[in-house]
Amino acid sequence: MKSSNLIIVLLSTFILAACGTVNEKNKGKGFNLFTVQQDKELGAQVAAEIAADQEQFPTLDSTQYPEVYKYLYDVRDKLLATGEIDYKEEFNWKLTVIHDDSTLNAFCTPGGYIYIYTGILKFLDSEDQFAGVLGHEMAHADQRHSTRQMTKMFGVQILLDVLAGNRAALKQVTGALVGLKFSRKHEEEADMKSVEYLCPTDYNADGGAGFFIKIEEMGGGRVPEFLSTHPDPGDRIENFQNNKIVMGCQGNNNYKTEFEKMVSKLPG
Repeated sequence: MKSSNLIIVLLSTFILAACGTVNEKNKGKGFNLFTVQQDKELGAQVAAEIAADQEQFPTLDSTQYPEVYKYLYDVRDKLLATGEIDYKEEFNWKLTVIHDDSTLNAFCTPGGYIYIYTGILKFLDSEDQFAGVLGHEMAHADQRHSTRQMTKMFGVQILLDVLAGNRAALKQVTGALVGLKFSRKHEEEADMKSVEYLCPTDYNADGGAGFFIKIEEMGGGRVPEFLSTHPDPGDRIENFQNNKIVMGCQGNNNYKTEFEKMVSKLPG
């Protein structure tokens, strides 16, 4: 590509990004070289890449586990119905369960494609805990943390390569998104947003703290690798609980029995 054409492409990208950063829903979400539409396109491409790699990402078929997926989608819908999620209509918010009992993780790609490992579902004790974890992951997408982080990691060129259909670039981006380590600031923001999303519901709004309480009770022996650079679990528990108080959240239901019934439907 001639240098003049490259400059035009880069300028166009920056102009589109600028349009994204001034829209009302993006206020306060930091500088981002990606547009909202590019978040959606990137997420769709990554989702297709994950679906094609069943060896690394053995997903549960929704037709074989309809009760599990219905349950998880009902929780998702409860959070979306609060009106607290900015990109409720724009993003996909598709749920996929990955059959891997040894992994305590969940992640959300740009555009709202959410992946939940069976390991974390079996680790959690109740629906409010799951809702807290789900809210945290949805917050990463809604606050556009992934593409903001990738802006720092890759800049604009890899996005252009992915959108142009470069398979090697797509694999690189997919790997980066699955193992993405967010900044402490982004983790704290996602924790706070989780409480904000749960607050209008009848859940314990600090349900997300349950995961970290269990980690602490186990002496930190099973702390997932993705938590290694994050704020201390004790600090995060305190932040969840303090945010619930500050926001005046009144919900107190955990739906433990219903959650346990759903977990019993998962493969062994």
